Amino acid sequence: MELRSQRIVDGFLSGMHRSPYFGQSVEFVQHRQYVPGDDLRHIDWKVWGRQDRLVVKQYEEDTNLRCTLLVDASASMEYGRGPLNKFDYAATIAASLAYLAIRQQDAVGLTIFDTKVRTKLPWRSGRKHLQSIYQSLEQRQPAEKTDLTKVFREIQDTYPKRSMIVLMTDFLGADASVLRGLAALRQSGHDCLVFHVMDDDELDFPFNDPTRFEGMESLDALACNPRSLREGYLESLQKFLDRIRHGCASNQMEYHLTRTSRPLDATLTAFLAARMAHMRKR
Repeated sequence: MELRSQRIVDGFLSGMHRSPYFGQSVEFVQHRQYVPGDDLRHIDWKVWGRQDRLVVKQYEEDTNLRCTLLVDASASMEYGRGPLNKFDYAATIAASLAYLAIRQQDAVGLTIFDTKVRTKLPWRSGRKHLQSIYQSLEQRQPAEKTDLTKVFREIQDTYPKRSMIVLMTDFLGADASVLRGLAALRQSGHDCLVFHVMDDDELDFPFNDPTRFEGMESLDALACNPRSLREGYLESLQKFLDRIRHGCASNQMEYHLTRTSRPLDATLTAFLAARMAHMRKR
């Protein structure tokens, strides 16, 4: 996990985020009218000399980000016929983001969950904490069902302060209450980002021969001719993806549908580019 995440991140971009607050850093943002009590050191005397008015320089302050990584370790995340199953893929994204954030002196917390929270690491930075994140992700094996609604309530209590929350899940079994839980996190002031991790088989349904499908989070099984199901399955899948995407968009959350067949460095590059563009707009 350590080698994979560092190989992906090394050479990528740093300094992705800027504080929404103004302070005393080197990056000038704008002027504002001077008011009594302002620090005279921040007055732009050149403007006063040209326009005979007092204005104060404002700057944008870099900040130590608090990043919360939420990784779904339910049984459905164990599916995958490629080099990495969904959980391995999601865990590697989490490890890469943790490495990137801690390299920037940011604080990272990790929560691994299924029906409930199984692993919880608080916000910390430093090499020792990064090793704890790697170890937790490597040791966890997907099991049980998913209960995102319950987990979101616990997250809200555990991380009450504003942070960047990055969720990695397949959303299988998610209902309207899950989207309400995500919305509650957003309304609490958290900056929420979603990696919707899916396997190619789930997105493309490439099966042709008679197949027995077995539930990974239930005892249900279905033996069938998949060609007769493909059209209905893909139609239902599109409705499911549209519902998740719309729920994220309506609550101003960044949403990334992520195939496990896509190279991890390409996924992280696209994410970082979108993230930087989003922060520049702010």
